[in-house]
Amino acid sequence: MLRVRTFVSACLPVMLLGASALAQRPLHVFTPTSSLPQQSQNASGPTAVRTHLRLLIPSVAQKSFGAAKSQQRGLPPFPSYFFETPASIACVYGLVEPTRGCNPNMVTAVPTGGSRAIALVDAYDDPTAEADIEAFSSMFGLAPANLQVVYAQGSEPALDPTGGWELEEALDTQWAHAMAPAAKIFLVETADNSWTNLLQGVQIASQLVAKAGGGEVSMSWGGSEFVGENTFDSSFTTPKVVYLASAGDTPGPEYPSVSPNVVSAGGTTNSRNPYTGNLIAQNTWQDAGGGTSEIEPRPAFQNSVARMVGAYRGTPDVSFDANPNTGLWVYNTNAVYGAGWFVVGGTSASAPALAGIVNLQGKFFPNSQAQNAAFYAARGNQMNDVFYGDCGIDVGYLAMPGYDLCTGVGTIQGMPQR
Repeated sequence: MLRVRTFVSACLPVMLLGASALAQRPLHVFTPTSSLPQQSQNASGPTAVRTHLRLLIPSVAQKSFGAAKSQQRGLPPFPSYFFETPASIACVYGLVEPTRGCNPNMVTAVPTGGSRAIALVDAYDDPTAEADIEAFSSMFGLAPANLQVVYAQGSEPALDPTGGWELEEALDTQWAHAMAPAAKIFLVETADNSWTNLLQGVQIASQLVAKAGGGEVSMSWGGSEFVGENTFDSSFTTPKVVYLASAGDTPGPEYPSVSPNVVSAGGTTNSRNPYTGNLIAQNTWQDAGGGTSEIEPRPAFQNSVARMVGAYRGTPDVSFDANPNTGLWVYNTNAVYGAGWFVVGGTSASAPALAGIVNLQGKFFPNSQAQNAAFYAARGNQMNDVFYGDCGIDVGYLAMPGYDLCTGVGTIQGMPQR
């Protein structure tokens, strides 16, 4: 029997905590322990998975900078920095009426749609998920979040001692909600980051989404390919559910992103003018995961790009801003890193945000393969082709017109379909 806690946020005013905010430069990119390769394995393959988080961390001398300045709702918690807000992302991807430059310090229009359900599957417990999404929604002028936390193994999980999964859950819930504020959000928490428990969490998430009439299941985690991985592909086949998984933050394909029954969510960079903050271009993120599988055969929806992927499944399919240097604002009361605003990147951002965008678009597909087929057919029509930059092993993959192994078919572009 599942134990759940249900919360609908009231979007009350919040106090911004400056001690953990990451608005000062110089900054360096930090990879949490939860995102490092997980060594636990047995004869049949790996037994634990990792998140795909990258954080921006200030230098030691800047960790004590002052509290956030008061800002208009919808703008960043700290002025003059160009990290992404729900409004700036909505502007970049054409989810609202676009404003030239999509400057995070100027745009405030956020999406207002979404329906049915989105489920985020994560390990361990985030005890402040409800309060944190309330603070996030209040800061950025979003509608109240309808969030329900579900314990996949029946009891409340322990905290992740590294703090990484807690931050992952904040990222997932807040950015799925940011892109589809009217959607029902399920946070499915598993006892730990083992494949066994996370796949059980996927099963429960699938049931919840299907019962709600359909929607998306997001998985911001994965691991290296392993022999026998395709025996788990049936985990992502519940009717009326589209599965999205982050492609990873290191060169090469990862599972479950590489499953033919999953939309592989890759990473891009939003390049901005360093003086004005205006968007210059969308290009690749060099550290984004992607490549061709050594195990999974090419699915039918990739027949049109067989020249690029060959006989095996290629990843990613579609991408989202994941470069931590152009990262997303996230609010988290974190036992390890402290409470406050974080700038988060990695393809952990791609899966939940894309799940929200797909939900917002309002065209619900019967499964992930149908959703992917629509993405590949839509090139040039409500898709932005990212054709500048490189990525991959030895930075040997090049972005190019059409499909490539850096960004797939590109990024979603266009107003929601009504």
